[in-house]
Amino acid sequence: MSDNAKKPADRPLSSTDCVHAGEAHQKPGNGITDPIFCSSTYTFEDTPAIAEFLERNLPREEYGRYGNPSEQVAQRKLAQLEGGEQGVLFSSGMAAITALLMGKLKAGDEVILVNECYHRTREFCNVHLGKFGVVTHMVPACDFDGMESLINDNTAMLISESPTNPHLSVVDVRRLAELGKKHGVETMIDSTLATPYNLRPLEYGIDYVIHSVTKYLAGHNDMLGGVLIGSSEKVEPIRKLRGVIGNINAPHSIYLLLRGLKTFSLRMARHNENGMAVARFLESHPRIEHVYYPGLESHRDHQVAKETMRGYGGLVTFLVKDADEKATADVVDAMQIPRIGPSLGGVESLVEQPLIMSFHDFTKEQRMAVGISDNMIRLACGIEDPEDLIDDLKGALEQ
Repeated sequence: MSDNAKKPADRPLSSTDCVHAGEAHQKPGNGITDPIFCSSTYTFEDTPAIAEFLERNLPREEYGRYGNPSEQVAQRKLAQLEGGEQGVLFSSGMAAITALLMGKLKAGDEVILVNECYHRTREFCNVHLGKFGVVTHMVPACDFDGMESLINDNTAMLISESPTNPHLSVVDVRRLAELGKKHGVETMIDSTLATPYNLRPLEYGIDYVIHSVTKYLAGHNDMLGGVLIGSSEKVEPIRKLRGVIGNINAPHSIYLLLRGLKTFSLRMARHNENGMAVARFLESHPRIEHVYYPGLESHRDHQVAKETMRGYGGLVTFLVKDADEKATADVVDAMQIPRIGPSLGGVESLVEQPLIMSFHDFTKEQRMAVGISDNMIRLACGIEDPEDLIDDLKGALEQ
């Protein structure tokens, strides 16, 4: 890419779209917010109304497992923010991933999965899909030669995250899309950490984008949800499958998502600011061995991130120098602002020691194989003042 080329992420995500996209100007009941539809079924005036609904495929609801009026608003908004034609909302990010894979794969198919993908995604592919005759191959993140060497006539999908969690490797979505199109294989990116504020994979030619809307998109650590976004042709079969398996979201959770999306672009600007400030502070601290953050020039994938992303998010992973499991836990426990817990992307900062929180059921050999060391800390910066987060970290490291 030339220095003068304009990447898709250079086009700012519109705060106006975050507030208004997908919504009717005048809403039911004349409220400024979309109402919560707590209804399991939707009635018809008479029998001819049912026939008209079925024959003309009218845009209204029939039964709660197939849709909800405010869910339609959220799906339209999310699709527009991502630059896709259609979105399908699910009960969680994992529900979105598993529905896509179950809808697209069959016995004998093979998938190629980046080894830094979320560990539950790896588990679903390796363990559960394997029971139904789907073969999963693992490749290191960003190893496109290794990925291409595994593609054969049975390959059905290339699966990656970008950035990955917790190492924040940045996959070149341009190359992934090109590789898929070259071999006629569909591609999927879990873009939860990037969000459409920082990266829009569909604009580079990726087929499917997944988000855990639990994280940055809803942004308040108060709901669970996932979304699949892509072209209408590719996504509609997964919507129909959702109606069969029933992994829909709850009406109140949809309301919380819509509320959170109103301030999404404002929050992401602060997450990006906080992540960069904290990463630069940590990189300069004598007690820190290494910092994983794609906004830093020292990051392996900084150039790719710079070329494809608008910002780098609020997640920062770092290694405490010469620290064992206990000494690392002491740093976590000494921090006062972040709460200790899993997840990321909310207004409150969260911190965890991946060894204990997310990989406790792994053996040491399994953890080391995926790069989870005893001295690793993952800090998900919220929207607090960056100076306060840095002062807190400084005190914890210098105790």
